[in-house]
Amino acid sequence: MPGTAPIETERPTTDVRPDVPWLTIVWNDPVNLMSYVTYVFQKVFGYPKEKAEQLMLDVHHKGKAVVSSGAREEMERDAQILHSYGLWATVQQDS
Repeated sequence: MPGTAPIETERPTTDVRPDVPWLTIVWNDPVNLMSYVTYVFQKVFGYPKEKAEQLMLDVHHKGKAVVSSGAREEMERDAQILHSYGLWATVQQDS
């Protein structure tokens, strides 16, 4: 109709990004040998030796390394598996 103002609707300001991935982080500890940590990364994640060694060095020198990312349930499973090998691992949401 002529002379009618368009109706304005208020749109919700919700976050429409897809789910932010979760991370499994392995922390440095005084117990496990570097060679053992490398072995665990290869065994659990199927990483080639070079990648497993780099992650192990990050844990050793930086104190931690992100070893996997994905859905929360998968990352919690990864952390439990790493715990079964005696590694210190936590799960957190990526920022």
